[in-house]
Amino acid sequence: MRDVGVVIVAGGAGSRVGGTELKQLRWVAGKPMLLHSLQTFQSLAEVAMVVCVLPRQYAGDPPPWLFQCDMDRMLISVGGTTRAESVGNGLEDLPPECRTVLVHDAARPLVTTGMIERVIAEARRGHGAVAALPVVDTLKRVDAEGRITASVPRDGLWRAQTPQGFPREMIERAHREARAAGTHAAATDDASLCEALGLPVHVVAGSERALKVTDEADFARADALAPLPE
Repeated sequence: MRDVGVVIVAGGAGSRVGGTELKQLRWVAGKPMLLHSLQTFQSLAEVAMVVCVLPRQYAGDPPPWLFQCDMDRMLISVGGTTRAESVGNGLEDLPPECRTVLVHDAARPLVTTGMIERVIAEARRGHGAVAALPVVDTLKRVDAEGRITASVPRDGLWRAQTPQGFPREMIERAHREARAAGTHAAATDDASLCEALGLPVHVVAGSERALKVTDEADFARADALAPLPE
């Protein structure tokens, strides 16, 4: 079934990396960061449409390398002032046949097809699905002076990644009700919007390859991981 819609969020400023170039348009592991995710999602036959959410100044004049992709299955949407607003804009642009929706951060360029397929399969069961990894490190709570105040049990703790997948009516409801409640802007991921309504969200196995590129050192890490098998 070609019924999956994907919203790739690439609307942020990427200020933690520094410089003037937009982080999600920089080259990493052999190609522009956004192009990695776009081509990976479009490699799956069940994906009907991928919406790339770009900052306003780029949405009207996208980078030419975007047009290497399947243009029949790609749309450009304008990013908002917050991540949640950008996702909402992307959701509005998905065609009606997209009944399962995945949301992905362009800052995770090495997402694997295995992760994506696991999220799709779980979301098609009628609830939310989040690619995630169990926490294996010892966790410490630290005060403003850097002093450890407590050790935090790691049992049951997972590190959320993207993609995150949902039945379309579920994620649209979560965004709609968060806007009405005034909590939309504070959301750091889409699963949290569903959790706030008591809607079920399950984890599926993520991947260490799907690191989030947030600073300069992460570009080197992604370059090192890219040639490794999934």
